[in-house]
Amino acid sequence: MSDKAFLDLNGEKFELPISKGTEDELAIDISNLRSATSGYITLDPGYKNTGSCESAITFLDGEKGILRYRGYAIEELAEKATFLEVAFLLIFGELPTKEQLEKFHKDIKSHCIVDDDVKKILDAFPKSAHPMGVLASLTSALTAFNPSSVNVESEQDMYNAIVRILAKFPVLVAWTLRKKNGLPLDYGDKSIGYVENTLKMMFKQPNEEYEHNDVMIDALDKLLILHADHEQNCSTSTVRIVGSSHAGLFASISAGISALWGPLHGGANQAVLEMLEAIKADGGDTKKYMAKAKDKSDPFRLMGFGHRVYKNFDPRAKIIKKSADEVLGQLGVDDPILDIAKGLEKEALEDSYFVDRKLYPNVDFYSGIIYRAMGIPTDMFTVMFALGRLPGWIAQWREMRLRKEPIGRPRQLYMGETYRKFTEIEYR
Repeated sequence: MSDKAFLDLNGEKFELPISKGTEDELAIDISNLRSATSGYITLDPGYKNTGSCESAITFLDGEKGILRYRGYAIEELAEKATFLEVAFLLIFGELPTKEQLEKFHKDIKSHCIVDDDVKKILDAFPKSAHPMGVLASLTSALTAFNPSSVNVESEQDMYNAIVRILAKFPVLVAWTLRKKNGLPLDYGDKSIGYVENTLKMMFKQPNEEYEHNDVMIDALDKLLILHADHEQNCSTSTVRIVGSSHAGLFASISAGISALWGPLHGGANQAVLEMLEAIKADGGDTKKYMAKAKDKSDPFRLMGFGHRVYKNFDPRAKIIKKSADEVLGQLGVDDPILDIAKGLEKEALEDSYFVDRKLYPNVDFYSGIIYRAMGIPTDMFTVMFALGRLPGWIAQWREMRLRKEPIGRPRQLYMGETYRKFTEIEYR
């Protein structure tokens, strides 16, 4: 195979280098195209065919249903690792030793107190405010309480910023839920694990002892691992492009939260539950809605099935389906919405229309079911997604800064008016 591509432009030939990734992915390097061709650019709305960076964090093959973090299969990480181990792996490149993990967790716990004045910002929001708007605002506000910029040349400075955001973010997530539910705010318990503490901060009632539920802890641990990174998606690209201006870590993460908020990205699991609610309100007939989903003239769309990247089964869905079954079985939840979800899942896995088109339930379908069974409100689902994606955002921001990537600055093809002479107001 040639190590160059050739562009024939108005009879003139241009050589473009070809780059090859470690998993044999191929890319045509057009970084010098504009200067070499005196102004030509490529046009790629949505950047579906454009590589914005080189990265060593996550490998994704949608056709084969492969997802790996730093070379480790998602299936093995979900089965054998904890969320904090995966966070360390994504950010620093290797799985931690026992001593490294203990120090990492200890350092995170030492930074878990959020400045009390942040509560005043939270108090200003009405209970009706969307949790993602609250979370983005609180995360951005952390910049004001940690004003010193991160010296990316200092390994210690970088490490301190990382453990600080990992420590404070679960507190903000829990406070967002407790504000919504009218519960007093909690700083958590430093004597327990990261995921256990997150659940306790979210759900502890002020007038009773909190009881840990191992099935819920395990399910949330897996969900966070499955959402921890997913290559150059909308929110991750946002974090990198904001960070490329040398904006701080907290500001870049806040921008990522806002990008994740959109229903075409992180809001997908919320959309699943809203669909299930609509089916319930219409009588709960799953066969009727499966028929509507197959009718191309019907505007109804089956949410939580298929994936725009995975052209086969979403590997994360295979993992979390087992946890969904365990959570529903252990909690014994009597919920018609969850019954509808199980009915849709069964029919889709047996219906040749969906099987032939590989429209299997994806991770958003199962994660929404688990969060609902746990008692997490629908509009908090994307907040939980953000908690899982946090290590990936940090890893991508860190990689971009350490590689000294240039500021992101896409080009455009101008389609507006050509030069027009200014007309004085009395003649318009």
